[in-house]
Amino acid sequence: MSEARARLLDTATGLFYGEGIHAVGVDRVIAKAQVTRATLYRHFPSKDDLIVAYLTQADEALRAQANAARTPGAGSDDVIRSIGRSIADDIQSAGFRGCAFLNAAAEYPDPDHPVHQAVLKHRQWFLTTLTELFSGIGKIDPEPAARHFVMLRDGAMAAGCLTDPKPICETFLRGIEGLLKYRSRQEPAF
Repeated sequence: MSEARARLLDTATGLFYGEGIHAVGVDRVIAKAQVTRATLYRHFPSKDDLIVAYLTQADEALRAQANAARTPGAGSDDVIRSIGRSIADDIQSAGFRGCAFLNAAAEYPDPDHPVHQAVLKHRQWFLTTLTELFSGIGKIDPEPAARHFVMLRDGAMAAGCLTDPKPICETFLRGIEGLLKYRSRQEPAF
């Protein structure tokens, strides 16, 4: 990645996440990144391309966090807990403004728009990853458990930027423990 492209993407990331995607125009990104309009459009033919690159970079960072949780000897339950703790840490970090993907989906509700498609691609990866992890602990119902985890995460991300994030994160992590312990299939009655 060229220095100018990296500077543009870093600048856009800070502005889009901090202020909202529609609130930030390309002129502002160009000025803050200290590049020319031609440089922006050479790397990103449209603002939509810049937004998709921003979301792709966020997706790659979250994939790297999930992969880092898969340490040698760690069981699937340990990896799930580690992913949960990483999410809780993010929620409690300075400048937290919610989930970049949920924020983007709210600004781009058209399911056919490339930005919305980038959001859906990330969310499908996350759900698939969690389903695999819940399968690894012998979950009878891994996909519903994974969907439940995603909903807990979405709620924690939304609530974590509205109020004190500490009790939100405690509740989120407690919910993960419940998912790890719960078995949906009951023994047959005789």
